[in-house]
Amino acid sequence: MAHPKRKTSKARRDKRRSHHRVSDVQLAECSNCGAMHKYHHVCMECGYHRGRQVLNVSR
Repeated sequence: MAHPKRKTSKARRDKRRSHHRVSDVQLAECSNCGAMHKYHHVCMECGYHRGRQVLNVSR
């Protein structure tokens, strides 16, 4: 098994992890009711997805 010859410094370790951050959630406006929802997901306000009713939402 390979073992590291030297300790990895904090700077080098953190530079490698610089892209591991969590990105913001992408939101889209519902074409039916105008509420904001996640891309490629059903609108939880009205139950529509891509102009078609998928869920029966009772209010």
